[in-house]
Amino acid sequence: MELLPPQPSGGFKSLKLLHLQLQDPLSDQPYGAEYGVLRNGIHYYVRSNAKPHHRAALALGVKVGSVLEEEEERGVAHIVEHLAFSATRRYTNHDIIKFLESIGAEFGACQNASTSPDETIYELLVPIDKPELLSQAISVLAEFSTEIRVSEEDLEKERGAVLEEYRGGRNALGRMQEAHWTLMMKGSRYAERQPIGLEKVIRTVSAKYVKDFYRRWYRPEHMAVVAVGDFVDTKSVVDLIRSHFEDKYADLNGQVPATIPVYPVPSHDEPRFSCFGEAEAGGSAVVVSCKLPVTSFKTIADYRFSIVEGMFHNALNQRFFKISRQKDPPFFSCSSAGDNLVHPVKAYLLSASCKEKGTLQALESVLTEIARVRLHGFSDREIAVVRAFLMADIESAYLEKDQMQSTSLRDEYLQHFLRGEPVVGIEYEAQLQKTLLPQITASEVSKVAENYRTTCSCVIKTVEPRARVTPEDLKAIVSKVQSLEEAKLIPPWDEEQIPEEIVDNKPTAGHIVSQSDFPEFGATELLLSNGMRICYKCTDFLDDQVLFSGFSYGGLSEVAESDFLSCSMGSTIAGEIGVFGHRPSMLLDMLAGKRAEVGMKVGAYMRTFSGDCSPSDLETALQLVYQLFVTNVVPGREEVKLVMQMTKEAILAQERDPFTAFANRVRELNYGDSYYFKTVFCYSPLSNVLLQPVTVKELKKIDPKKACQYFDSCFKDPSTFTVAIVGNVDPETALPLILLYLGGIPRPTEPVMYYQRDELKGLPFTFPAGVVRQEVRKQMIEAQCSVQITFPVELKGPNVMEEVHLTGFICKLLETRIMQVLRFKHGQVYSAAVTAFLGGSKPSRVGNVRGDIAISFSCDPESSWKLVDFALDEVTALQEGGPKSEDVATILELEKRTFENGQQENSFWLDRLLRAYQSRFYTGDLSESFQLQDEWRNSVRSILTAETMQDALQRILPLPCKHQYTSVILMPQLPLLHQLLAVISALDQNQGKVALAAAGTLLFGIFLWRRLRRS
Repeated sequence: MELLPPQPSGGFKSLKLLHLQLQDPLSDQPYGAEYGVLRNGIHYYVRSNAKPHHRAALALGVKVGSVLEEEEERGVAHIVEHLAFSATRRYTNHDIIKFLESIGAEFGACQNASTSPDETIYELLVPIDKPELLSQAISVLAEFSTEIRVSEEDLEKERGAVLEEYRGGRNALGRMQEAHWTLMMKGSRYAERQPIGLEKVIRTVSAKYVKDFYRRWYRPEHMAVVAVGDFVDTKSVVDLIRSHFEDKYADLNGQVPATIPVYPVPSHDEPRFSCFGEAEAGGSAVVVSCKLPVTSFKTIADYRFSIVEGMFHNALNQRFFKISRQKDPPFFSCSSAGDNLVHPVKAYLLSASCKEKGTLQALESVLTEIARVRLHGFSDREIAVVRAFLMADIESAYLEKDQMQSTSLRDEYLQHFLRGEPVVGIEYEAQLQKTLLPQITASEVSKVAENYRTTCSCVIKTVEPRARVTPEDLKAIVSKVQSLEEAKLIPPWDEEQIPEEIVDNKPTAGHIVSQSDFPEFGATELLLSNGMRICYKCTDFLDDQVLFSGFSYGGLSEVAESDFLSCSMGSTIAGEIGVFGHRPSMLLDMLAGKRAEVGMKVGAYMRTFSGDCSPSDLETALQLVYQLFVTNVVPGREEVKLVMQMTKEAILAQERDPFTAFANRVRELNYGDSYYFKTVFCYSPLSNVLLQPVTVKELKKIDPKKACQYFDSCFKDPSTFTVAIVGNVDPETALPLILLYLGGIPRPTEPVMYYQRDELKGLPFTFPAGVVRQEVRKQMIEAQCSVQITFPVELKGPNVMEEVHLTGFICKLLETRIMQVLRFKHGQVYSAAVTAFLGGSKPSRVGNVRGDIAISFSCDPESSWKLVDFALDEVTALQEGGPKSEDVATILELEKRTFENGQQENSFWLDRLLRAYQSRFYTGDLSESFQLQDEWRNSVRSILTAETMQDALQRILPLPCKHQYTSVILMPQLPLLHQLLAVISALDQNQGKVALAAAGTLLFGIFLWRRLRRS
């Protein structure tokens, strides 16, 4: 069976098949790069690539990671990475970060460097439209190679940031990952060399140990410089690298150069079992991993097997998804993937999320499915579906081969150096896959299941909020499945019948009522006969991308409070049943070989749908939109039961997470305990994300029928929708499809959910009038502390849209300054974020814009209130004295560079069109509204100085800021004695004496009870 879509002439179709021998070698030369080795041993890769324009993606890859640390150095490799941005021979006091931001290059947590067990990578994405910028950026990487300054003062400044990064990883997810890693790597050095290291080492290691590690391992022969960017010529870039790097030699201090050792990871025939109880776990789960030695990747046969492995995981995941949507499924979601863990070994990793007390059932199901593959294999149809998906992916990559991001190419060259992965070029890779994919059989793919046997260095772990199963239970499941497999009692996979067409009966095409062209920004607007408004813009940014989004005014703010909970569940329940006329599991196969996806959202004031597709699959994407409007979703008992079960588990998981109580309290304070902010949520069964709180008790109040009826009404009347389409759109091909599937959506005889934007109901909420400082105390396994400081915002006056732009600049200024104070000056945070929410007001053409600006960070609980006051002091100083001129110049440059990058992306122009339609000044003339966006931005940029920024800080934030704000801190719960003393200290003298006596009696009673239990 073949499911490959018909190919247009030319392009991918014209690629000739290769005549291959499996033993033929892959080229060891990196395709497309000027590649060589400097005389000191440093490798270099340089390639010219035009996307993004006037930018260069640079990197320094170092074959040095945490596995090289001695016991007393655990965490030092990561500390070196931090110190690189703190001080070098030429740069001090985080001047590197100031330089990067001054030229418009972003700096952020996990954005510019990373440390793994085997390597450390430093990355920069910098503008190069000025001649000196590229040389300066390469000089920064050169400083990292051998010139990082390691003094006691530098180390003390950075300890707090590293400790906060360490603390941030000590949550439930971090503990579970650490436990599984340790079990997988047991018996090897990797088991005890996680990059973040030990808290004791981070707190106490001396500069001498850090400097010794840096000198010992940061040697030129262990490094490579990669530069991919919009270069006029590559030779001049090689010359720059040579001038900055060739004289770099490690200071060995008289020692013999160290060679990087290889640390083996032992295999094991018997599976290892772990039953992990995690009180803060985000649900129950099963994890199965099987380790395999890393083999060479040098021949066509190696490349072919990598495709086979990918097909196996893809086919297995298709089955898992279908199982998860069956009646009473054993798990909610399950996925299988391969991962190159460390240099010696890779792993097949399988993880399943399930209901509480359901881990044994989930484990049995996933092991049975793998055994079923070993016994009966995948069907030809299953492999045809997977083959079609992979062929569509490689075709998309080939069509966009000249539009690849420089960062993607940079990463390929890094892996060539660090792991020896071949870089053969997308054109040859497309030929390889086009040649090899049709030759790979279902039998060949099915054999990969042998690597998932429990004798293949297997680790099986369950995660539960409270450990209910034992290793003996897991062993029993393994033995049961093995017995069934040996007796061949596992039946073949039962395939369901898949419809051929997404749309059974083709609609009657609509027609164009009016058309307007806007040559100034290259767009065309159509009004269709059913009332739907379409605006499309043709671009050449990506040859294989078309994006679209449609919106209509009116959403959950119009729903009565009594119906609110049911209606807010509409998208979730309907999504499980199938909003496109077919069950999700069935639609998965129907879309094989097509790159088309459509999603939808019901918000406070709008309903929206959006999509992403290949130009060749635009018909399929528009068919999905058509189905969205004509399908009536009827809730079935089993589908509703499944959604409610998944939602219940997600709510319980959120309740176990201390951060939920913190986020809830922030919302209650800032939005006046509004029912909307308290109960609206967005739950995705595939990602188990519950964004807003409800309780299990409230779930019982949901009416599934009402939920689906509301969802149906949200996407029923095409005359209320405006749709923007941006990408590689050929009007000659696209217009007939738009008229057929969008113009063919029937218009109801009476308007459905037709709202005027000025008549929408606003969300009910109020911000506290004064100052509120509160702590949320929760029991925690390990201390975590999150902080949010929030200021109310209300933008007023005739220039309200300029005020919106100014709010964005204020956020960036505050974020830059607070990072400088809390991280670079006091060394107490890892990162800080400043964000604006301006969605508090209904989208009317008049009235003020309401919302808030929030500062958030995590820190040591002991320092939290002190840091809150530091942050408030900084905001106050900016209001009273204004920012420095260089700070304003920096945020202007950052915004300019972000804007320049955006102009090369379809998503940017899609957003521009939508904002033009949704602007409060849009009255039917799209051109005027579009032009006003540029005028507002240019107006703000032209007047932005230290003085005008100070005025904006005083006008937009409360003045003084310390007179109106909320500050909420998530803290570990105090011991009982501390809680009692805190209450007593708040009482008067006589009340305090009585309370103290009562507290003493209570504590004695608890002590006696514990003694009796032990005895």
